[in-house]
Amino acid sequence: MSTITKKDLALLVSQNTGCKKNLAAKMVDSLFVAMRDSLIEGNRIEIRGFGVFQVKDTRPKPAARNPRTGEIIYVPARRKTHFKPGRLLKEALHRARDPGGTFALPLHLDDEDDDDER
Repeated sequence: MSTITKKDLALLVSQNTGCKKNLAAKMVDSLFVAMRDSLIEGNRIEIRGFGVFQVKDTRPKPAARNPRTGEIIYVPARRKTHFKPGRLLKEALHRARDPGGTFALPLHLDDEDDDDER
């Protein structure tokens, strides 16, 4: 399994759209900055055909124990990110890989939105 970086994503965007690499890198970077800022504000981000990013609050743990020392510590409530994959992504992940070792995903995921207009 390989790791895809922001630079790799920008290269893919550049190849798929035909724009220059530096413009694609700025677009990808600004998308992630906007998503991060939105999540920090506590907003929910829904991307149809992909999934939902949201922030969830955790409960405080009144008495937790440090396993090394046995000392009792108190863990305050905090916020954590949560991702729930969309239907199309779930279906693609559950499908078998093609012989080339890649998953077949449609390039445009707008088909799901067409049903809403009818």
